[in-house]
Amino acid sequence: MPSRFLTALPVFNERQHVEQVLAQVTQFAEDVLVVDDGSTDGTAECLAEFSDLHVVTHTKNQGYGAALRTAFDFAQRSGYQILVTIDCDGQHEPQRIPEFVAAFENTHEGCPIDIVSGSRYLKSFEGDGVPPEERRQINQQLTSEVNERFDLHLTDAFCGFKAYRVASLSHLATLETGYGMPLEIWARAAVAKLKIVEIPVPLVYLAEKRSFGGMLDDGDTRLDYYHRVIDQSMRAVGLREPSPSRRPLCGETFE
Repeated sequence: MPSRFLTALPVFNERQHVEQVLAQVTQFAEDVLVVDDGSTDGTAECLAEFSDLHVVTHTKNQGYGAALRTAFDFAQRSGYQILVTIDCDGQHEPQRIPEFVAAFENTHEGCPIDIVSGSRYLKSFEGDGVPPEERRQINQQLTSEVNERFDLHLTDAFCGFKAYRVASLSHLATLETGYGMPLEIWARAAVAKLKIVEIPVPLVYLAEKRSFGGMLDDGDTRLDYYHRVIDQSMRAVGLREPSPSRRPLCGETFE
């Protein structure tokens, strides 16, 4: 029996992209949820043009992580088996949604898969874009740190194109509300020993100077924030963490 799946898009001030992205998403997903995280640019009016959407609106902007958490809650309450998440900035290809859903038909080390995560670095596609160097470096560094600290084997810690077995979302009761929330997901998934697989997705960059918002546009500030999220996540799940001034070197572990 095919799995009943929900595709969710966290949205904040995406009037420029939302209609085009939703027009594509709805070709490959029957049930679509948009979490409007307090948009003020007319995004809500654009969403009103679609009659076949589920829409949850935050009255105030709460953050990317908070919008994803709302999608998690909606999928759990609504009886879906799989939740696909896709960003609304045009950098993900909606036609790949069925690939994410189909991946759950396989197993990982003989066990059902819990998380299917897109990776922009698992393989190259013809026409791949070139990410801004600062963003590529931060992604590479944080992915390496996540792997070392949580004993994972990821190639892309930040891709927003993911799918989750809804029954496993109870292990992902995240607290972080901002852009760093995916780092907390990895911490909680590692402690719960969830089965994670990556599948390749093209590397698309439509707006190299796309803002993270406020101080996070500064790379050093963003990196410090991500480190705080990792440290806080380790404490939240009961993992011992190294001193902030004593992070593990490549290949080194802390007992």
